[in-house]
Amino acid sequence: MRLLNIIRSLNPVNGGPAEGLRQIAIASRELGQDQEVLTLDAPGEPWLLDFPTVTHAVGPGRGTYGYTPELTPWLRKHGHEYDAVVIHGLWQWHGLATRNALQGTGIPYFVFPHGMLDPWFRREYPLKHLKKLLYWPWAEYRVLRDAAALLFTAEDEARLARQTFSPMYRVREAVVGYGTEISDTAALADPETFWAAWPATRGRRNILFLGRIHPKKGCDLLIQAFAMLAKSEPNLHLVMAGPDDAAQTRAGLERMAAELGVADRITWTGMLQGKAKWSALKAAEVFALPSHQENFGIAVAEALASGLPVLISDKINIWREILADGAGLVGSDTLGGTLETLTGWLNMDPESRAAMRQHAADCYERHFRMKAATKRLYDTISSYRLHAADIRTVT
Repeated sequence: MRLLNIIRSLNPVNGGPAEGLRQIAIASRELGQDQEVLTLDAPGEPWLLDFPTVTHAVGPGRGTYGYTPELTPWLRKHGHEYDAVVIHGLWQWHGLATRNALQGTGIPYFVFPHGMLDPWFRREYPLKHLKKLLYWPWAEYRVLRDAAALLFTAEDEARLARQTFSPMYRVREAVVGYGTEISDTAALADPETFWAAWPATRGRRNILFLGRIHPKKGCDLLIQAFAMLAKSEPNLHLVMAGPDDAAQTRAGLERMAAELGVADRITWTGMLQGKAKWSALKAAEVFALPSHQENFGIAVAEALASGLPVLISDKINIWREILADGAGLVGSDTLGGTLETLTGWLNMDPESRAAMRQHAADCYERHFRMKAATKRLYDTISSYRLHAADIRTVT
């Protein structure tokens, strides 16, 4: 089967969807399937050079919406070369352009919302939601209605998506899962690489945050909870690894850390990729992400793959699997919930921590290998092409 994935950008700074698509491409190759990517990036962007499958860049897309006049002609010319198309993300030009270009061609398209239908965004950004309400009836509603299916990474993501634009929500849906794969780079990474690069972390009990420095990630909660425990745990250290968001959230968080007296107990690494990222995971004692919204959390799966227990909020849509497998601790996305998970970890005896590390690795193997999720993706698309079996219609 030959699939075309369409995404606004493959820039890794943008977070999970780009990395997830990289993992899907690698898993597809191992499964003997053929995937290509169409992106609205400008040709020649550095992050395209080592992407592990054929990429077609038709940008640059204009603004956050990503309008690109070259996209529709490209799809009309080349769309027939693919068995199906998968759109990654919502609320941007590539979704509407794909729907319009493929109408009447018989080529099915599927949509990965990547959490972009979560009602958290409606509550947190009411003005942006108002703009989406104006855009919804004539554009995004039609994109979703005419899709062969919406592809969700977890049951919780599908459940939450139904709440956002109800009752005007008519889609077919399938839960295919998501995950990551252990590459040679990951397997060969070692903590010494990270400690050498960031000497303040050597010999410390490192709590690792890995992700975009963004308000939705709960970074402020993590720093406040860490500060409340730091005096009684002198060997505790917090590593904040990830790119800053456009609003420069990091500067405010650094001021907070200084006011709380823990600035010298926090290491800010910026974005980590490849061996540096996996070395950070190997050098950590535990992973923490008290996010307010996360449809999946690639970094969570990467931590589990490294045998690293996770301290997460119940707003990360894979929390049920993690809790059931004993692979981490789960709390609310509040200061109290974040403090509870950190304290719970610190109060564990060494044998319980060791057991949780094994549970973390087992949880990854059981639920979050990207090869298994990618196989479910192909099975779902094949099912649709054979009279849409196993795909639920939701109204």
